[in-house]
Amino acid sequence: MSAVPLTRDFFARPALRVARELVGKLLVRADDGLIARIVEAEAYAGDDPASHAYGRLTVRNAPLWGPPGHAYVYRSYGVHWCLNTSTDSDGVAGGCLLRAAEPLAGLTTMRARRNGVRDRDLLRGPGRLGQAFGLDGSWSGRDLCDGAPLGLADDGTRPPVEPGPRVGVGRASEWPWRFIIPCNPWVSPYKRSPRAIPED
Repeated sequence: MSAVPLTRDFFARPALRVARELVGKLLVRADDGLIARIVEAEAYAGDDPASHAYGRLTVRNAPLWGPPGHAYVYRSYGVHWCLNTSTDSDGVAGGCLLRAAEPLAGLTTMRARRNGVRDRDLLRGPGRLGQAFGLDGSWSGRDLCDGAPLGLADDGTRPPVEPGPRVGVGRASEWPWRFIIPCNPWVSPYKRSPRAIPED
């Protein structure tokens, strides 16, 4: 598979634009031989009340404040590790959550890490993606543009992309900042959070 690694310039743009254009790109973990195509991504900006970076800079959310093109890996509900990419410019908070992907290479490793679930569910959700790729908090802050071992690449695939509301957030849940390949079987199902605050 011929693909070109994404450069810093790709990530050094507003999160909303980066999230849309991440759909169709490849997530690669070279040391494990894992490759997957991103089919779903969500954008989060610094002034976004659903963002982990909203309101203040902390030790945990520091990767979202830049420089762009770095990993932000956080634990969801104390169980699942979720992978984000930092965006915008250094000192400006922004990021994209990788929500789901289609497995292309390294399925044996992914299946082992996901305890034998059906292939359709290997990467269908951000926690599942993080588990299949063997990620944890030690990956947070790592550079995704240096080519080793975790990064993103472009093989020229340009799928149709459709926006929609984000999944599982209590605030700004109706913002159409989730991007998917429509009718794609690898996309995670949409679930509105029971904590979602109605829009004014």
